[in-house]
Amino acid sequence: MNEKSAFIPYTGTQYTPEETLARSARFYQFMDQRRSVREFSDRPVSFEVIENIVRTASTAPSGAHKQPWTFVVVSDPQIKAEIRQAAEKEEFESYNSRMSQEWLEDLQPFGTDWHKPFLEVAPYLIVVFRKAYDLLPDGTHRKNYYVQESVGIACGMLLAAIHQAGLIALTHTPSPMNFLQKILQRPENERPFLLVPVGYPAEGAMVPDLQRKSLDEIMVVY
Repeated sequence: MNEKSAFIPYTGTQYTPEETLARSARFYQFMDQRRSVREFSDRPVSFEVIENIVRTASTAPSGAHKQPWTFVVVSDPQIKAEIRQAAEKEEFESYNSRMSQEWLEDLQPFGTDWHKPFLEVAPYLIVVFRKAYDLLPDGTHRKNYYVQESVGIACGMLLAAIHQAGLIALTHTPSPMNFLQKILQRPENERPFLLVPVGYPAEGAMVPDLQRKSLDEIMVVY
C-alpha cells in the first residue's frame, strides 16, 4: 500500500436483508413523488436548510476526489432579476430560432415557453458550476478528472436532498449559460452546469401528468 495513503474504517450502516429490502422500497416510493415544478411560492426557506442540501450534494463521489464543483446560492432579488433577464433573452432566441421543430413538439406537453418567472419568485437559485481545472493561488492549473460525470452525480444528489427536505426544484439549463459566469463573477476555471430554483410550491401548483418508463424499459439483466 502507498505509504502516503490514509485510510479509516468504513462506518456506513448495514441492515438485515429484510430491512434493506424495505428501505429500498420506501426510498423508491418517496423519490417517485419527486417532480420538476415550475410554479414556486415566494415563501421563505431557512438558509440552514440550503446549507444542508449543498453539504449533501458535496458528498458525491468525484474523480480522484477532486470535488470539481461550486454551488453558488443566490437570494438577492437584484441578482435574481439580472439572471432572469439574461436567461429569458437566451430562451427567447432558443424558442424562436435555435430549437428544431421536433424539439419544440417534444416540449409541448410541458407547456413551457421563454418566460421564466420562477427565477425571481423562488427564494433561492442554486447555480452549479463545474471546475474544468483547479486554479491555485499562484495561478498554477491543476487537472481535474471526470468533471462532467462528477458534477452530474452531485446534481442528482442535490435534487434528492431538496426533495428530502420537502422542497421543490427545477433543472433549468438556458443555452448558452455563459451569462451566469459573468453575473456571478466566477473565475475562469468555472463553467455553469445547472441552474436550480429551490423553494416551496405555489398554492395549487400543477405538474404535467407524465408516466415514467417501466423497469423493463430501463434495466437489462444478464
